[in-house]
Amino acid sequence: MVSNRRGATKLGCLFALLVLASVIYFGEKLGLAAYNYFVFRDRMETEARFASHRTDAVIKRRIAEFADSLGMPEGARNIVVRRGPHSIYIYADYYEHIELPLFVREFHFTPSATGAF
Repeated sequence: MVSNRRGATKLGCLFALLVLASVIYFGEKLGLAAYNYFVFRDRMETEARFASHRTDAVIKRRIAEFADSLGMPEGARNIVVRRGPHSIYIYADYYEHIELPLFVREFHFTPSATGAF
């Protein structure tokens, strides 16, 4: 017995899997950059919380070492710490280069944290 099926369903399924695989592949790069940003900002908030026990140099060093352990761009290691009488403001400014199909996109991140003591 011979079937009258064309096979278009199998081709459509392969195309859908190809699109899904490419979205996952390129989305992973974007997701990693976003994850690093949020983890980096969380570290800044932690350092701001305990700023009354640490000097500015120690805070900068600890955050820069953390950025290095995440493999972040060089700009993320340039930490700025500003202290007021009872507050602290920590921030950084960096660009992340992400290669997408047919072009390279540059994303600008500015994580910051404030704290009071």
